[in-house]
Amino acid sequence: MSTDSTEGLRRELQRAINDGEIQPGGQIWTTEQLREDFEILSFLAPCVIVRRRSDGARGALMFRHNPRVYFDFEPT
Repeated sequence: MSTDSTEGLRRELQRAINDGEIQPGGQIWTTEQLREDFEILSFLAPCVIVRRRSDGARGALMFRHNPRVYFDFEPT
């Protein structure tokens, strides 16, 4: 089994998002809106890797668990 060297950092980031220390900025998507606008390629909490349907741009979004929203799209 391999070790994920980013796990601790990702858990802390997810906790900060879920506790409201990091607020969603810019456009916010619900799960249904996300599926309409993006093809989901992979998840690695608190990030989701996507391809934007309108132009094929790949990028990453952050997400919060409750309520589930996606935010801060960053093209790569």
